[in-house]
Amino acid sequence: MKKGEDFIGITVSFLCHDGKGNVLLSKRGKNARDEHGCWDCGGGGVEFGDTVEATLGKEIQEEYCTSVLSAEFLGFRDVFREKDGRKTHWVSLDYLVLVDAEKWGNGEPHKLEEVRWFPFTALPGPMHSQWPMFLEQYASKLIQLENGTGA
Repeated sequence: MKKGEDFIGITVSFLCHDGKGNVLLSKRGKNARDEHGCWDCGGGGVEFGDTVEATLGKEIQEEYCTSVLSAEFLGFRDVFREKDGRKTHWVSLDYLVLVDAEKWGNGEPHKLEEVRWFPFTALPGPMHSQWPMFLEQYASKLIQLENGTGA
């Protein structure tokens, strides 16, 4: 049985920032699950027995080779998509995460083509298909990034 396909999957999604209005994004490579070539914030599924907070820290370390300095829970989203003709359903627990702008890297070069900092007001394209919903849902909480400040 597969998470998100045979039963609802739970994922932790995170938008990492430097406290100065810049965000750390990754470009999905050919070995990513889907949306190859699209820029995205990070995330990963919660495994049985792991806490949400532990998953957040583990995924940020795995993907971006850095640690959480502080995290703000933004909220949750039901994510309905289709993969290979099958409907999927994930519940995403979304976070805005402060990380050290000097300590980061691409921890998953087999899945992530590139990892880079961008001003929140000048995001690259194309962005992941879930990005517009993320921005719309959390617009009032992300205004600090638009103003060039952090959480």
